[in-house]
Parts: sequence; structure tokens; C-alpha cells
Amino acid sequence: MYFLKVRGWEGWTSEAIELHLETRFQQLETASILHRYTEGFRTVEDIYNILQISQQRRKTHPDAPPPKAKLMAAYYEKLTTLFWVSENYLFHAFAWYKYYTLCKEYNRGMSADEQRIQASAVLLAALCIPTMPNQAGGSEGKQHELSTTAGDDIVKQKMARMATLLGFHTRNPNRDALLAEIKSKGILDQVPQYLRDLYYLLEENSDPLVLVEKARPLLGELKKEMGATTLTDTEADNDDIKDTTLGRYVNPLTQVLLLKLLQNLAAAYHTVSMDHLKRLAAGLDMSFENVEKAIVLFTQGKAVSVRLDHRAGCLRFGDAQLESDAMRSQLTVLSKQLETVCHILNPPNLAARKATRTALYQNVRENVLQENATILERKNMIEKRKEEAERAAQDKVKEEARLKAEEEAARKKEEEARIAREQRLREAAKLRQIQKEIDNTEKKKFLKAMGHNVEAMTEDEVTKIDTVALQKEHQDKINKKKDAAERKVKEAAKKLDYLVRAIRIEELPLIKANYDEKTKADKERYEAEVEEKKQMAKAQWEADVKDKAILTEHGVFSALEEFENKVMEGRKIKHEALCRQAEERAEIEAEEAKIRRARKRKADEDKRKADEEKRKREEEERQKEEEAQRKRDEVRRQKEQEEEERRRAELARMDEERAKQAQAQEQRAPAGSRFAGARVGGLSGTSTGGTDKYVPPSRRGQSSGGPSGGGSRYPGGGRYDSRDGGGSSRFGGGSRPGAGAGSGDGPSGGGNSRFR
Repeated sequence: MYFLKVRGWEGWTSEAIELHLETRFQQLETASILHRYTEGFRTVEDIYNILQISQQRRKTHPDAPPPKAKLMAAYYEKLTTLFWVSENYLFHAFAWYKYYTLCKEYNRGMSADEQRIQASAVLLAALCIPTMPNQAGGSEGKQHELSTTAGDDIVKQKMARMATLLGFHTRNPNRDALLAEIKSKGILDQVPQYLRDLYYLLEENSDPLVLVEKARPLLGELKKEMGATTLTDTEADNDDIKDTTLGRYVNPLTQVLLLKLLQNLAAAYHTVSMDHLKRLAAGLDMSFENVEKAIVLFTQGKAVSVRLDHRAGCLRFGDAQLESDAMRSQLTVLSKQLETVCHILNPPNLAARKATRTALYQNVRENVLQENATILERKNMIEKRKEEAERAAQDKVKEEARLKAEEEAARKKEEEARIAREQRLREAAKLRQIQKEIDNTEKKKFLKAMGHNVEAMTEDEVTKIDTVALQKEHQDKINKKKDAAERKVKEAAKKLDYLVRAIRIEELPLIKANYDEKTKADKERYEAEVEEKKQMAKAQWEADVKDKAILTEHGVFSALEEFENKVMEGRKIKHEALCRQAEERAEIEAEEAKIRRARKRKADEDKRKADEEKRKREEEERQKEEEAQRKRDEVRRQKEQEEEERRRAELARMDEERAKQAQAQEQRAPAGSRFAGARVGGLSGTSTGGTDKYVPPSRRGQSSGGPSGGGSRYPGGGRYDSRDGGGSSRFGGGSRPGAGAGSGDGPSGGGNSRFR
């Protein structure tokens, strides 16, 4: 079973699982909006793993709530989109079926129109699954197993992952099982009549002559349903979510109709003309080129065995290999019969036959080794085929063992699930017993509180008592006692109120008389205090007048003024001293600030001089480096010039040697030789072609008497002529026999290069 590691997972509490699921669903929604279906598929796998972990947690924590049906419905709704994008119609249909089932479970208020649309989508998704032949029995059927849709390990792994997301662990889902489930659940009764007719036409009709004709109006009705499903605002703006409309199933149903037509034709006919097929498929709204492409795809997928014979203009159904074997045996039989007839009509000559046989035996002796090698090679090929067959058989045995092991593992898993279920049931029974004992204890407590004799009652009698009624009765008694106590309190309060009111009525005259007496006493006391204060104030005023007269006579106020003048003079002296100190501090601070500014200017000047000296040193070093580089370049140029002069001297020496050799050959050559003139003309360029005048390409290669020089086969002054004169290059003139020595355009005026 394939599982992904949940990304970012840290805890396994119910709250954490709920938060992770909300996060993953938000990621899945965003991936669907952004068309990132690969990321959406990984997110769906994360959701599945979290749901599996939640299920395992519920085994150890029975009180943990299961995932909500609405949440699971949203999960399968996203799976429908992912499987549709991947064009996996089988799992798309199963996801639709589970989504429809969960919607009916949690959405009780779903309208009849919504139920009709969802049921139609489930049926159409199931009908879009291609009908495949039964691989086990060899006959054509409607099995759509995982082994028929996965050709290699990668596809098998992908299909296994998809089956895991849908909850299929012990068996492979197939088309027949889904259609049987749809029929048994009564979904056919909820779809429109034209979809029921389409279902019966595809599943129960085997007449290929009327299949497309009857299906055409039904597909037309289906096209009218484009956009009939309910979409959210985000999905309505999304171009890829034409996926949720019923009209999207028209194209897959057209392919299924074509496959059904070919399968029915293969069951009824051996050969069908292409014109007849065109007439039968005319109602599918497909060009015949697309029909041919679909036939090729069906043949490659082994959905139907058919060959397109354009030479004969027909379709041939059946196995091509068996037909070729039959044709091969027919030719062999025909050859043997013709040989027998020839021997009867024209008896063979024995002497000629003997000679022929002798030649045949000789040919056999000559070819026996080759035939032996051919036979050994054929034997090796047969051995390889046997080994491949044995390997295939071993692989089949291994596959059967693997399937058996998977079934055994599934059986063990089911057994473990059964044991866990029984354990949960036992724990639930134990919890019920504990709850029963707790309830009985609570009942006994209520009975004792109510005054019943609990010791005389059995456990069954206590169990039969309704806890709610008993609790209600006990509460009623408590309420009655509480009401009686409250009533007594109210009566006591009312009696106390009457008593307090009577007391206050009786004491009211006494309080009034007491108040009058107190008011009179307070008034008399106030008048006495006012008279006493007046006498005391008059005595104080008289004493003050006497004191003022005494002070005036002795001049106290003039002495006070002299004292104030002396105090102020002292304060002025102190103030002036403080001012002088403040001025001195200010002068000191100003001098310190001036010194700091001077030091800063000096530091800046030193830094500037240091930078200037550093820049000068760098400039001097750069100039020295440039001067050294110029000297090196000058030395290199002098060396190159000396090398060039040596090379030119060497080339001039080589030209002189070649000229001497050419003169010697000329003297040795016969007078009538046909190469003599060419050699003379070619070598004459060494004496006559020493001019520096430019020669156009159109005049090069002319006679030796012209300005171009010698009469070589390759004209002088070519693209690869030496700049130092003729014959000075690696492929220079005169270095090979017959090379011309035409006028060169270098200073030496030598011959031309052979390869210009």
C-alpha cells in the first residue's frame, strides 16, 4: 500500500487533525483555482493519510469523533476533478458515486433537481468507462481491471495510489461492479428518461446497425445540459471547470459508442467495408480520420482486434497472426500437390535426376557448416524463447503468490479489524455496566434523601426505577422545602415590619417634644457664645491700640528699613561674584571648544595628506608597471622582428635552392618534352615576376610573358599567396612538380601557393 509522509505533522489530537484537514482543504481549493493539479494530487494524498490516522486514533480513543460526512463529501468532490483531469474515467466515476452517497447522507434538504443532476453525473461517469475485454478468459467482456489499464510498473503504481485514495484495498474496482451498484441503489430511477434509454442502449443492446442511430438523439439531449450543474462563483470563472457540467461527458460517451460499435461488429462479422462503417458512424459527429485514429488506439489498448485494410477498403476483425499461419500452411499444401501433379504429367529423367542429386549433395556438403550454424542459432533462439516462457511463468507464479499474500494480508487485516471491533463492543458493554452502576448509586442516593428504605430493595428494582422521574420527584421535594422556608421568612419579615411601624407611630410625639427642647437650648447657647466673642474682640482691639502707640514712640520702622538695605547690599555683592564665575567658566569652555576644533582640523589635514601620499604612491606604482609593460612589449616586438627577418632570409635561401634545382632539371629534360615549357615558364617568374605592381585576379595565370608571370595550372596571386614572395609559404610554387611560378604580389615576386 502506498502512503505519503504527512508534511508538517507534529501531533495527533482531535483538534490538530481538524486543523490539518482544514489547512489541506484550503490548499486543495487553491491548487484547483491555480490549475496546479499535481500539487492538488499530493494534497489529496495528505488528506487521505490524515483520515487514515484519524481512523486509527479512533481505535484507541473510541470517544474521538469520526470525520464529518460533509468533510468527506468535499474530499470526494475534489477527487472527481483530479481524476477527470487525469482522464481516469474509472476512478472519476467511483469518486462521483461516493460523493453522491455522502451528499444524500448529510444534506437532507437537497432538492429533487439537485438529486437528479448528481445522479445523472454518477450514471454518465460510469458509462464513460471504456468496455475492455476479459484478459483471463480471452473472450471479450466488460471487465476494466487494473491489470488491463496498467501496462508497466509505473502505471500500476499510479493506479494503485488512485485506488487507495478511494478506499479500495482488497479488490480492484471495475465498471460492471459500479453499474451493478448504481442499479441496486435505485439511481437509475432518479435520472431523466433519455439517460435511462442511453444506459439500456449501451449495456443491453448488441445490434450495431442501429446503435449509433438510436444514441444520436440521446446525445443531443445531453448536450442541452451544458452548464446545468451548480457551480460556485470561483468555479464558474475557471476555464478548467467545464468539468462539472453534464455536457462534458458527450466526447467520452462518443468514444465508448464507437468502441461498442466495433465490438458488436467484431462479434457479428469477420470483414466490414469502410463505407459501411462510415454510414454506421455518421451520427457520432466525428470525421473518418478521427474514427481511424480511435480504432488504432483501441487496437493498441487491446480493446478490440481489428485491422484497417485500405487496399481492399475494409476492416478485418480477428487475430492477424493466426491468419498468417493459416496462409503459410495453405501455400505448403499447394506446393506439395503441384509437385505431385508435375511428377505424374512429366516423369523425371533418372540420369538427370542422379546428376541433380549429386549436385544437390555437393551443394549440401558445401553449405552444411552454414546450415549447421543456422540450426544452432535457431536452437539458441528456441532456448531463449523457452527461457522467456519459463520466466513469464515464474513471473506469473510470483504475481499469483503476491496476490495471494495481499489477500492473506487483507484477510489478516479484516480479522484484526473484527477483533478490534469485538474489543470495542466489549469495552462498550463494560462502559454500559459501569454507567449502570453509577446510575444505581445515584438512584440510591436520591431514595435515601427521600426517606425510602434502600436496604430492602433489590438491584433489579433499583434498575427499573426511572432516574429522570426519581430525580424530578427529589427535586420537587427540595423545591417544596425551599418554598416553605421562603414563606416562613416572608411571614417573619411582615410581622417585623408591622412591629417597627407601630413603634415609630408611638414614639413620634416624644421625638417632636425632644426636638423642640433641643432647639431652644441650642439657641440660648448660641446667643451666649456671640456675646462672649464680642467682649473678647473689644478687649483685644484696646490692647492693640496701646501696643501701636508704644512702637510709634520708639521708631522701630526706621531701623527695619536700614536693616533691609544692608541685606540687599550683601546679596548684590554675592550676585556679582556668581556672575564673574559664570563668565570665567564660559571663557574656559569657549577656549576648550576652540582647541578641539583646531585639533579636528589638524587631524583632517593629516588624513588628507596621508590619502594624497597613498594615491601618489599608487599612481607611481601604476606608472612603473606600465613602463615595465611597455619595455616587455618592446622586447617582444624586437624578438618578433628578428624572428621575422630570420624567417625571410631562410625563405629567400630556399627559393634560391629551388631555382637552382629547377634549372638543373630543365637542363636534364629532353628538348621535346611537354613539361619543359611549363617548367621554364613557371620558373621564369623568379626573374620576371619581381615587380610590386598589383595584378587583378582576372589576369592572373596568363602567359609568362605578361605581367602575371608563369603559366602554372593554378593561377598566381591567389587567396593564400605568401606575402613574402612566391614559393615562400608552406605550399609555395615550385615546391612540387608542375607548380607554376607566376607573378606573386609579395615583395619578392616569387611563385604562387598551390592551394590558393
